[in-house]
This record gives sequence, C-alpha cells and structure tokens, in this order.
Amino acid sequence: MTTGMFNTYLSVDRVKVLMLSSFWGTEHMFLKYYPPKDNKGIIKTSVGYTGGRDDVKNPSYEDVCTGRTGHAEAVRVEFDPTVVKYEELVEFFYRSHDPTTKDRQGNDAGTQYRSAIYTHSDAQAAAAHSVTAAVQAKHFDKTGRKIVTTIEPAKQWFPAESYHQEYLFKNPSGYQCPTHRLHW
Repeated sequence: MTTGMFNTYLSVDRVKVLMLSSFWGTEHMFLKYYPPKDNKGIIKTSVGYTGGRDDVKNPSYEDVCTGRTGHAEAVRVEFDPTVVKYEELVEFFYRSHDPTTKDRQGNDAGTQYRSAIYTHSDAQAAAAHSVTAAVQAKHFDKTGRKIVTTIEPAKQWFPAESYHQEYLFKNPSGYQCPTHRLHW
C-alpha cells in the first residue's frame, strides 16, 4: 500500500480510495480485470492491514495472523472516479469473492480474512450500503445466503511487507483462494 492518501500525479479531487479485505486474491482480481495500463480507472493497488486495534502500530503479517491485533488483510484501491465509479468497484468486490462466509475465504480462516469495505466518507458508506443491498437482493436472497461483509469507516493503514505486494503476479503458481473468481 502507500503511506500517503493519494498519488502525486493526479489531483486530490480526482483520486478516490476504496479499501477491501483479504489481499492476495482480491488484489489479483482487481488488477486482472482493471489493469492500470488499460486505463479502466484503477490507478494503483497495494496490500496491507487496517481495521485493527488503535494501540497496535505497524503490525507484521505474523502479528495480524495471530488474530490479536484485530487487523484485516486489505487491498487499497486508488481509482479515478471520472473513469470508473465507486459503486462498480464495490459490486466487483462482491462478484469476485464469497461475501457470505464470516471470517473466512476458502481455506483461509480467521478475523484477518473477514469480508469488509472500509470507507473514507459518508457518501462512500451510503454507496457501499446501497450496492450491498442490491447485490444481496439480486444474487443471494434466492439462495438463502446473507452477505456478512461489514462496512466500516477506514482506520489507519499499514502497508504489508513487500513480498505480499502483487503476490500472485510475482508467484503465479502461489496459493490462490478458490473463492477469488468471478461468481456472476
């Protein structure tokens, strides 16, 4: 991820940030379907940790995996809202993982794997709730499953270790959670 809130090459009013939980597979899906080189709206992604206890600073992957820090693995998505809308990215997040399993994605279990959307404004929170309701009605009501994704205000962001950044592009035969695919 990044230590600053915005890229320096776009004005602040044109860059928006979306943070989502679980990282290797989620980042891989976003970069595969919204590659920055294709100008589909995503400027940059990075992986890291957020949503944890306020007294824990700069947690490591090992710290987060204990479950004691409260942090989630997350992807920070910087995007240009003049090219792609926030709502489209939230819907894609739902489309590319299983949002109905609490604290789990495939074989990965623990609070660090929770499905969560971290918002940066009241408008983002409202949009995330609206998209969640629409996805629930269209894709999950008929199956009897319920979206358990939390929608929370963004907290401090801590970049993950460098070997986690774009992990599945660097390690194409690395572990890929079976839930990270297009579901519809």
